[in-house]
Order: sequence, then C-alpha cells, then structure tokens
Amino acid sequence: MLKKLLGIDKKMLLFIGVFAGIIVSVVTVKTLAYTDSPEFCSSCHIMTEVHDSFSDSNHAGLACGDCHLPHENMVEKYTYKAKAGMTHVYFNTLGEAKIPKVLHATENSDEVINENCISCHENTLDNVSHDAKDSCSSCHQAVPHGKGFKTEDYFKPPKPGELLEKKGGTMDNG
Repeated sequence: MLKKLLGIDKKMLLFIGVFAGIIVSVVTVKTLAYTDSPEFCSSCHIMTEVHDSFSDSNHAGLACGDCHLPHENMVEKYTYKAKAGMTHVYFNTLGEAKIPKVLHATENSDEVINENCISCHENTLDNVSHDAKDSCSSCHQAVPHGKGFKTEDYFKPPKPGELLEKKGGTMDNG
C-alpha cells in the first residue's frame, strides 16, 4: 500500500493533501460555529425555557457563545467551551437529577458574561454612569433571558440604600 502511495505523482499527492486540508478546515469551522448557535444549545431539553426567553429578546440575533464564552484568545475560548461542554454532557446524562429548575450562571460564567456585556456596550458605558452595582446583570436581569425564564426572587428590587452604597464604584482604602 505504501509503495502504491509513494508511486503516485508528488504533485497529485500535494493536491490531494491541500484539498483534504481545506475540507477538514471548513468542516471544523462550520462545526465550531454551529456549537455556538442557539439551535445547538437548545437541543438539550433543559435549555428549552432558556432558548425561548432568549428568542424573544433584543439579543436574539447573537450566538450563545457571543455572551457565554471568553473572547480574549482562541485557546482560552475553546478551553472554556470544552470544559463547559463536558459539564453539560455530565449533567444531561449522569447528573440530571442535580439540574435546578431555573439555571443561573456560575460565578466564573458570570464574569465572562459581564466582560462581554462591557465589550459590546462600551459606548454606552462611556456616556452613561454604570457604577452602582458589581455586574451588568445586577440591574439588567431580564437581558437577554426575559421574565418568563427567571424566578420571582430574581426580580426583587434592591434593598433601600443598596444602590447608593455603591454609587461611585468601590473604594480602595489601601
């Protein structure tokens, strides 16, 4: 078999190799893009309510990965995506009983989402003061997953004085 392969014209082998490389690259890029899409994410039954609430939002044109994955570099993005994906596979197979009725972002995921909010809405932040809370979702809880998705407790107003306590951001006494 190896002798037959080596007997083929080198230009033809190069052409086959380049063509195969292009096909593999296109398939890989399309697959990775699809795994960021709302259609892919909603294929798990636990994400039905999440997807429905997202579909009715003003962010419905975005891919899930636009908000839920870091964008600093490709290695960080795909490492984070692989870890999250394996967690989702575990919970959807072996840990299904542990899945809460209402999903909330983990602390790590919340940081990524907040960084992405700031990145996309940087012009708004330059023009309007947004320093009253620790994260964007503290005030913008229904974005992009609306009231049909969040519990009643999630929408309780802040305690009296809570916004004023943090007005001006956090203070560094050091």
